[in-house]
Amino acid sequence: MPINHEHQMALLKDILTEHSMDCCGTVSECEQLERVIKSLLGNDNINQDMKAMLHDIYSYSQNGKYSNNLDQHISNHQNQLSQWVTDFDQYS
Repeated sequence: MPINHEHQMALLKDILTEHSMDCCGTVSECEQLERVIKSLLGNDNINQDMKAMLHDIYSYSQNGKYSNNLDQHISNHQNQLSQWVTDFDQYS
């Protein structure tokens, strides 16, 4: 059974929160972010401001997935991660 967009948003927020708090992550998490974001970008229930943020998160996950040092990539994006987590609260 597919998850709805609210559950997808919660999943994204959870992964980003973990990255922010732990300053580490996995390639699998980056790939999960990408899959969920692709699904959300095609959803008409998601507003344009949220879609713009999703594009930014998608770029973050793509760059992280191909980074030589994912943990350093995550550390370098702490401010953005915190902002995205905060922004999820505004959109939900």
